[in-house]
Amino acid sequence: MDKASTALMQSRKIRLNKRTQMVIVVGIALFFLAVVTLAGIFMDPLAYGADYSAKRLAPSSEHLFGTDYLGRDMFYRTVKGLSTSVLIGLLAAFISSIIALVLGILSATFGGKTDQFINWLVDLCMGVPHLILLILISIMLGGGIQGVVIGVAVTHWPNLTRVVRAEVMQIRSAHYVQVARKFGKSRWAIAKDHIIPHVFPQYIVGLILLFPHAILHEAGITFLGYGLPLDMPAIGIILSESMKHLATGMWWLAFFPGLALLLVVILFDTIGDYLKMLIDPFEAHE
Repeated sequence: MDKASTALMQSRKIRLNKRTQMVIVVGIALFFLAVVTLAGIFMDPLAYGADYSAKRLAPSSEHLFGTDYLGRDMFYRTVKGLSTSVLIGLLAAFISSIIALVLGILSATFGGKTDQFINWLVDLCMGVPHLILLILISIMLGGGIQGVVIGVAVTHWPNLTRVVRAEVMQIRSAHYVQVARKFGKSRWAIAKDHIIPHVFPQYIVGLILLFPHAILHEAGITFLGYGLPLDMPAIGIILSESMKHLATGMWWLAFFPGLALLLVVILFDTIGDYLKMLIDPFEAHE
């Protein structure tokens, strides 16, 4: 076997190992997120309830993240808050991605005034800072879960819409699409049979990359007092309450929940980036 063949086999082996490592990392990240989410859903409220005999305790083996001014265990409260934030982020990101998929396909498929109108909507939405628009929508809808979900959903679709539109613009000039048009297929049939299957992988990656933005913005407006109600154990509420007690030395109230939120966001970003490299044939061979 010559040197060129040996080098090629080694290259393929390294590439295979790299892709296998990506799959393993994605699997571990998904498993961790699923465990946290399900643990929060099925958690007994007494686990993160008030216990006045254990107020203001520092982190220990009994209370991993310490306790707050009401004696609530911050570990269980953080897990419950992460679960709430992930569920709200998933719902909001899914709705936003559907909006982006529909508008992106309509814009590229119909063109003309439809394309101009959708591009105008994208520019209009991107022209206003997300946080300000989120606060305005949340206030208008009375806050709560409904206000947060709708606010996040209607403000996070523009970037994905542009990605979907660009993909559709590229595929609609393909030969098999042109043949379908000559055979008399309608635009809706072409979009359903040819365009959506091609765009779907990019849509999935875009959907996953929407999750961390949705979670962070949900936590942000809740932290500012315009999101979820105060009786819900959400990360934004936990961080907002902790600000009042940092000066008393209770640093663990903000450190561990903030670190946990950062970890969840990094995991979602990692999943999205790795899936993009696994799905995209060009990036997969880099």
